[in-house]
Amino acid sequence: MEIGVLSHRGDAVTQRNWGPTADYLTQQLPRHCFRIKPLGFDEVGPAVAAGRVDFLLANPGIYVDLEVRHRISRIATIRNGVGQHERNLFGGVIFTRRDHPSVSRLEDVKGKRLMAVHPDSLGGYLMALDVLRSQGIRVPKDIASIRFAGIHDKVVLAVRDGRTDVGIVRTDILEQMDQKGLIELSRFRVLGQRSDPELALLHSTPLYPEWPFSTLQRTDNRLAQQVAIALMQMPRDDPAALAGSYSGWTVPLDYRPVHSLLRELKHRPYDQPKAFTLLDALRRYWLVVVLGVAALLVMIALTSRLQALNARLNRAKSTLEQRQQLILNSVAEGIYGVDLNGRTTFVNRAVERMTGWEAHQLIGCNQHQVLHHSHCNGTAHGSEDCPVYATFRDQRPRFIEDDLFWRRDGSSFPVEYSTTPIRDANGRTVGSVVVFRDTTERRDAAERIRRLEVEQARVARLSTLGEMASGIAHELNQPLTAITTNARACVRLIEDGRSNMVRYSEIMTKIAEQAERAGEIIRHLRRFVRKEAPEVAPVRVAELFDTVKVLLHQDARQHRVALTIEIDEGVDSVMVQRTQIEQVILNLARNAIEAMSETPGSHRLRMSASRLEEDGADRVRICIQDNGPGIPERVRECLFEPFVTTKQKGLGLGLSISAGIVETHGGRLSAAATEAGARFQFTLPVAASVSPSGPNTAQPAIKQSTGVQSA
Repeated sequence: MEIGVLSHRGDAVTQRNWGPTADYLTQQLPRHCFRIKPLGFDEVGPAVAAGRVDFLLANPGIYVDLEVRHRISRIATIRNGVGQHERNLFGGVIFTRRDHPSVSRLEDVKGKRLMAVHPDSLGGYLMALDVLRSQGIRVPKDIASIRFAGIHDKVVLAVRDGRTDVGIVRTDILEQMDQKGLIELSRFRVLGQRSDPELALLHSTPLYPEWPFSTLQRTDNRLAQQVAIALMQMPRDDPAALAGSYSGWTVPLDYRPVHSLLRELKHRPYDQPKAFTLLDALRRYWLVVVLGVAALLVMIALTSRLQALNARLNRAKSTLEQRQQLILNSVAEGIYGVDLNGRTTFVNRAVERMTGWEAHQLIGCNQHQVLHHSHCNGTAHGSEDCPVYATFRDQRPRFIEDDLFWRRDGSSFPVEYSTTPIRDANGRTVGSVVVFRDTTERRDAAERIRRLEVEQARVARLSTLGEMASGIAHELNQPLTAITTNARACVRLIEDGRSNMVRYSEIMTKIAEQAERAGEIIRHLRRFVRKEAPEVAPVRVAELFDTVKVLLHQDARQHRVALTIEIDEGVDSVMVQRTQIEQVILNLARNAIEAMSETPGSHRLRMSASRLEEDGADRVRICIQDNGPGIPERVRECLFEPFVTTKQKGLGLGLSISAGIVETHGGRLSAAATEAGARFQFTLPVAASVSPSGPNTAQPAIKQSTGVQSA
């Protein structure tokens, strides 16, 4: 059996004080096991309504409310206190600190901070509220603030510590806390203190009957009688009584004074207005009734007029609906509406044309299951992720740039669409409207443009090689000349009969080295001019620089440019389309060499790679820096736009193409003038290492130099 007890001093104190009473009842009624269930002020009503307790011990105010609303019945009233202080009445205490500078009388409460136990606490709020009203103090209007602590002890401690000016608790709380050493009673002042021969405790309010022990309507009547008898027979010195600081139980007292108090305060269960009858209305509002009858007659006279207007409005509504449908059907984009359940409410003819569904087949059906049910890979598209549903859930419009709709024949087509909340006349969201466009043609056009850009980049590479043709021919001519010279020398040695295998081996080794050098140049050229694969793949940064170094070697020698390559430790591979990035680096390096050739002095070109973190991701920064004349200020702002160039015979497409390639790799090509020359740099995504020693092997720092050489 569960005994619900109002926990007005905390659950631990409630269990300590009333647990022995439950044990006592279990001993007296061994066929039943009684347990204490502490309940906060806001938990008592729900616990009784839900039937989670069989008996209830609460303050009389709560009892009166539950007696009216849930038909609970009192079977005993507690006799509080022990010895000479036995009592079955209690009251409320309004108190402050004795040293408070501005509160010494009950009238001083006005304008002060007030703390009570709970709005439903009889001794800890309601009794004092009635006393304050009698003094002309209206709560909360006439006080600075009111707070509720939930338990009596917190109210006392808040007053003691100065966190509130005035506190309200029930009788005997101050005395008990003083006896336990929690406070010093002499440090407090009771406001409006009263004296009563029936109660020797400090109090400021009239007295009311103590807490009743109640039984719920569903509890067995015979068990309730046995519990009542056991409580009445409890000795004064029983351990249960001593633990609860009470001296036993008496027959239920008369709680009509509590009813009167709650009725005066309009507190539960008397917070409902009194029934107002028709006769009351006639007596009080006879003039209004007369005017109402007159207005009714006027309304009857106007009804026929309203009916005529209503017919006209219906005809106008029909015309507007027809015009709206014509407008919807004249729009090339698909438009349809969705209610809060995801059902289609209207469609235009463009929807029928693009999806293959007819209007009557779509209206009333779940639009997500019909048009938006799957992703492009065939996996199900959950309705919880549908942007159309999300729009009327959070009432925010959306624009989806790339998605997929499905036709009636099972095929799909790419779309972009916007979804906007639909609101009624009261501003409430009732659904959403979707406007979509088939983007198949635009996608195809974008793909054609992409292929043209790739071809344009390849043509630019061929053009670059055309400009470098003489240098590359010279670069190839050197190893071929060396091969020819060494081969003929070897033939003459054989013809002269001078047989020297060591000498032959040296000559053949030189021929092989020069052949490998020529082959390496040709391999780089072939890879550079072929059509690149569209996929990106891991490529070593060192290999990118090697290709550019081979292709630029002759130009660097011709213009006496010292070429330096620096790769920081930790930089290994990047995830790129190899040929495109080689084209970018070559274009930037050639531009630098051509710019430096126009100025006298020693020329240096540095190509470097370093690692950095950008937007939370690891990237590799490629930097091309020279000590040439720099970037003219007139073209600095529009340097990467098409047809902008500083060369007399240039087309101005190299930097524009390079910037586009870098952007497709998720980076941005930038240029800056330095103290001596210019610096171009961009970033690339890091890839796993592809070295033979393992996928995660870091590449050590590399520094290579190609010195100035004469042709």
